[in-house]
Amino acid sequence: MVVLSGLLLGMLLGALDQTIVSTSIRTIADDLQGYSMQAWVTTAYLITATLSTPLYGKLSDMYGRKPFYLAAISIFVAGSLLCAFASSMYELAAFRAFQGLGAGGLMSLALTILGDMVGPRERARYQGYFLAVFGTSSVAGPVLGGIISGQNEILGITGWRWVFLVNVPLGIIALAVVSRVLKLPKVQRSKATVDWFGVLTMAIGLVPLLVVAEQGRIWGWSSTNSIICYVIGALGLIGFIAVQAKLGDAALIPLRMFRNSTFALGVAISIVVGSAMFGGMTMLPQYLQVVRGSSPTLAGMQMLPLVVGMMAASIFAGQTISRTGRYKIFPPLGAGLLVLGLFMLHFIGADTPLYVAMLFMLIVGLGLGNLMQPLTLAIQNALPPQDMGVSTAAATFFRQIGGTLGVAVFLSIMFSQIGPNISTELQSAATTSSYQQAIVEGMQSSNPADQALANGLAHHDSAAAAKVLDDSSIIQKVNPTLAHPLKVGFANAMDTVFLVAAAVALIALILVMFWKEVPLRTSGGIQARQENIEEAAAAAIG
Repeated sequence: MVVLSGLLLGMLLGALDQTIVSTSIRTIADDLQGYSMQAWVTTAYLITATLSTPLYGKLSDMYGRKPFYLAAISIFVAGSLLCAFASSMYELAAFRAFQGLGAGGLMSLALTILGDMVGPRERARYQGYFLAVFGTSSVAGPVLGGIISGQNEILGITGWRWVFLVNVPLGIIALAVVSRVLKLPKVQRSKATVDWFGVLTMAIGLVPLLVVAEQGRIWGWSSTNSIICYVIGALGLIGFIAVQAKLGDAALIPLRMFRNSTFALGVAISIVVGSAMFGGMTMLPQYLQVVRGSSPTLAGMQMLPLVVGMMAASIFAGQTISRTGRYKIFPPLGAGLLVLGLFMLHFIGADTPLYVAMLFMLIVGLGLGNLMQPLTLAIQNALPPQDMGVSTAAATFFRQIGGTLGVAVFLSIMFSQIGPNISTELQSAATTSSYQQAIVEGMQSSNPADQALANGLAHHDSAAAAKVLDDSSIIQKVNPTLAHPLKVGFANAMDTVFLVAAAVALIALILVMFWKEVPLRTSGGIQARQENIEEAAAAAIG
């Protein structure tokens, strides 16, 4: 439990940051005049976190877990400091990319170390502590992020900048505790070299594809820039596979692992689930703040049903798996609930009662809680103990790939839909006498926001309504009647995203139906490796 406290602090650092930023990103983007560029900030962080995750897993298998866990925390804290002083969305995206280099090791190494200490069957019970930390941060993060970003200044510093500064004291405490209490057996130094060519080719393959996913709506999906990204990405991925095949066990992600059907299918499920989960959940704070007009603090509280559902289902699944050693029922149950919840969210609109949206969030949370823990356990259990680091990192890596693509593509879908949707809604509203009267009153209003929007609509200036893509707070500043078509346009765009996310989750449901259950081991990674060494020695003597 003492060692576990150090792991929990590291996980708290990464989990709390994600939830605080997700709730605050709208305020940050509006202040830096770049609401439509927020995908760069999110995608940059996810790219570097994704690329670094398998590297942490491989290096920790070769040289030990502790030094890389401490390095991950240190890089994350330094990146947080840089983010706190960003002066533009481009700077913030660059600093978030650096911060992601540390984040890539926080969660995967914490789970790997736990896997070293405890067998898969008992691990389901201990992972309840991790899930409690994750759930607590999911509740506290949005609320804390809302309170912080809602302040104009704190101690003379713009409020939202404390969203990143809060990581600094937490990181220092985590460094102190982990360096003091985490005691692991020394690992015999590996003579293998680091697969830097694998890292390079993986970056060449992934980054262009993620860039075109975010920029495709602006460039055009068949434009020259997009085609260049497709070609470079494809060549990079082909090069990555070739490098991994040539290096064998020394590879960043050894291809032999994919000969294990449980692992290979688990990876495919991780990609699909990550895409649906991250992509779909990114929309919820946007819906609550932009469409419903909730403050960041209130939006965090309104997402509580999703968190409660996730925690309750995770704890129940963990206890049941620990007691029975069986996990087969949970992935289909979780995937089914995830499909249902995301599909129901497709029906929410600008005028939907809040309790209805919260009920659908609860269903999504129950789905994720039943799905995520068994997925990680099964992938860890599928491979030999000596692959604990790389298998755990691979599970996180492929889930993050799906999540990164999901966020980039789903935000791209949303922004490509907002403009046409708003134009359609404004044209429809303009035919009603009540909206025509609101435009006249807006032109005569003392509210500058009302005047600007009403004058733009009266003179058929589409740029007036398009400004909400750079500063969505305009919607809450204008007369509710004038703002209603804008809210409906946003809500309809988000509905499209939820529908696509539900379709992606349906693919996950189909895949888990073909997933075979493998009996869970009872010994942890360290004990299992020692047993293997003793058996090999006994065989040699015999």
